[in-house]
Amino acid sequence: MGHGKWDDNAYKAATTFRAAKGIDDFGYTATMRSRPAKEWKADPSLDPKGVAARECRDSPDHADSTPIAVLFDVTGSMGRVPQIMQRKLGKLHGLLQRKGYLTDPQLMFGGIGDADSDRVPLQVGQFESDNRMDEQLRTIFLEGNGGGQKSESYELAAYFVARHVVTDAWQKRGRKGYLFLIGDELNKPRLEARHIRRIIGDDIKEDIDPASVYRELSRKWHVYFVLPNQSSYFHDEQIADHWRDLLGQRFLKLDDPGAVCELIAATIGMEERVVDLDQAMVDLAEIGSVAESRAVGKALVHVGGKTVATTATPPALDGPDDVTLT
Repeated sequence: MGHGKWDDNAYKAATTFRAAKGIDDFGYTATMRSRPAKEWKADPSLDPKGVAARECRDSPDHADSTPIAVLFDVTGSMGRVPQIMQRKLGKLHGLLQRKGYLTDPQLMFGGIGDADSDRVPLQVGQFESDNRMDEQLRTIFLEGNGGGQKSESYELAAYFVARHVVTDAWQKRGRKGYLFLIGDELNKPRLEARHIRRIIGDDIKEDIDPASVYRELSRKWHVYFVLPNQSSYFHDEQIADHWRDLLGQRFLKLDDPGAVCELIAATIGMEERVVDLDQAMVDLAEIGSVAESRAVGKALVHVGGKTVATTATPPALDGPDDVTLT
């Protein structure tokens, strides 16, 4: 995976073709919803069960690969944020490359649900550098349910990335990847061993404290949680406090969900020390609306200001390099 290059023209042509033919952008979701709920399942290409590893590797086309994983809540409380992600995909990849934020970004998308109640609680794609990332995103099943208890299985997704993703960026260069979790609820109080066994397939015997999952994850990933507006708990202080305790200033509130891709790109540009916040806002204004640029600036004002302040690990994530989940 990770070969080839993104083609804006091909992306636009495919979007136009689907619209002209009346084909749903999220065709797999449409197919699943035409069936009884008992038949709902993840597309095989996104099913995490039994996956040894998702890999982000260097290639002749991309010799300096940088992994970017974007996993978003697909439960009902998230509204239309996944559709917004799909429409803005070209701008995300284009901004990263054209503005020189990253030379060889490779994107992986996934969906997060509720392991207690959903039929498809976790979906994880492959790392891609070309238009296959659009196909991957549109194949995610937007189940739209959730358990109604103000928590989803983010910690299960974090566990998968911590234990089942391998990158040349880390193995060859000691460089962290980027993980963006997009949602609006709490982690589960415990990562239950039975969920890991059933959904991922690892032979785990004991439940795990979610905080330990994020500690291990932070060794190899810059981890962010984005809370977008138009979701159910945008103004809930319990949600904000929960994620700030885990991630510190890497918890980001975004007033305009239409700017989620721009937020991801600007955050990476700042983390890479390619731009400060002021320059990132200039770059965003060139490709998007003033309102979206302002929303990103507001989300990142406590992260960067004129100089980036996100390179240090937040205190809640400090720990020895040999922290494990067991």
